[in-house]
Amino acid sequence: MTEGLLASPEGTLVILIVAVLAHEPFRWLGLYLGHGIDAQSEIFAWVRAVATALVAGLVTRLVLFPVGALAEVPLLIRLTAFGAGIGIYLGTNRHLGAGVFGSATILLAMQFLMQ
Repeated sequence: MTEGLLASPEGTLVILIVAVLAHEPFRWLGLYLGHGIDAQSEIFAWVRAVATALVAGLVTRLVLFPVGALAEVPLLIRLTAFGAGIGIYLGTNRHLGAGVFGSATILLAMQFLMQ
């Protein structure tokens, strides 16, 4: 039998309660502090640009320097799926879900066909 907190329903409940208590106050604080922020303001545009740059950096790192199972996928397949995902994203009026789903589907299909 598994040992640890997740071994019993009570342990799982304790983890859930601790996670909620650690997370929810900050969500409510953000809601309270952010209710008056203008989404078109200069500071909001800067925050959005920084967040976008961070995501772009992480995606680039995943494609060029993968770890785990993705490291076994050849670079050409990763780059093809990445490019196709961008194309799908732009071709669907910037629908993020379509780009991500399309890229993942192409990555899996190409890897499957290469085996």
